[in-house]
Amino acid sequence: MKIVVAIDGPAGAGKSTIAKALADQLKLRYLDTGAMYRAVTFAALDRQVELNDEQAVAKIARECIMQIDDDSISIDGVDATKAIRGQEVTRAVSVVATNSLVRTELRNRQRRWVDENSGGVVEGRDIGSVVFPDATLKVYLTASPMVRAQRRVAQSGGDVDQIAREISERDQRDSSRSDSPLMKTNDSITIDTSNRPIDEVVMQLRRLVSQNEPAVDAQG
Repeated sequence: MKIVVAIDGPAGAGKSTIAKALADQLKLRYLDTGAMYRAVTFAALDRQVELNDEQAVAKIARECIMQIDDDSISIDGVDATKAIRGQEVTRAVSVVATNSLVRTELRNRQRRWVDENSGGVVEGRDIGSVVFPDATLKVYLTASPMVRAQRRVAQSGGDVDQIAREISERDQRDSSRSDSPLMKTNDSITIDTSNRPIDEVVMQLRRLVSQNEPAVDAQG
């Protein structure tokens, strides 16, 4: 039976680290949907396309060849793995993420990916609410703003206070956009990762998946 774990939450909540570890435990593929939006943003910036030109950016999303692995992503043959985590893309990606045409295209790609891989651990901001509303397990990860800023600085460098402000601004944009806003669904499990070891959170999620899908024990 196909197992889909939907992990949502704001930037810096630990989604990628936890989702990767959980996927490894469950012997499932892992998909970072945020990387897909970042890759489209990278391509638009690289081609000097105006990000507010919805049709032009959507054309990139529709026509690009995107190859995604657990730890890398390329778009139209260009390895964008490092570039999509840079500050330029990070500051611009919310504009692309509010583009409904882009969201429609990438949601379709995400669903195809899960079908092709017979399930997976998928992380993002609208996975449980929109992309996979019937997921085996829906999780909403969160953490305090300062912890999230400190994690981002440890990952990419920068000033903690500035990163905290940028995270707050992105939270506002992501939660207030009209198409698929960042939100916690009524049937999702909320976990605050601020002061919890990663292994402990992963173990909790493993148990929750097992409770929702007994067949997972035979796979993991």
